Amino acid sequence: MKIEGRFIFPASSQEVWNLLTDPQSLQHCTPGCKQLTEISTDEFEATMEVGIGPIKGTFHGKISMKEKAPPRSYRLIVEGSGAAGFVRGEGTLTLQDEAGDQTAVHVSGDGQVGGVMAGVGQRLFEGVAKQLMGQFFQCMQSRLAARRENSSV
Repeated sequence: MKIEGRFIFPASSQEVWNLLTDPQSLQHCTPGCKQLTEISTDEFEATMEVGIGPIKGTFHGKISMKEKAPPRSYRLIVEGSGAAGFVRGEGTLTLQDEAGDQTAVHVSGDGQVGGVMAGVGQRLFEGVAKQLMGQFFQCMQSRLAARRENSSV
């Protein structure tokens, strides 16, 4: 299943890059993320609660950032498994300067679910994935605004 999106941040690409690669921001803004522990540079163990339709579960897995080209792009890989099945997603985040000191973040990737969750929720997965991606970037935009407000005080 393909996932794509475009999100605008009112900040420089370096500022957006710093936000999108910050472990605290990743944990805070990833929907359902209960714990994120750095195990090596750009690799984290994660505990997440994910639900698709009536099926919900706790997943333990890994989040990795690969092929980093600061402050322009990186590949994000999310893998997890639990009693309800497995989730796997991989996508490329590309930052592009826009007029007026803004940065566009383009997301292109795909995801998979398996197990009980796939049997019940496969047809719902695309809508849920887009909703979760929207929540993630909306949270990141709010964190950016809060950082800017705190630094101007």
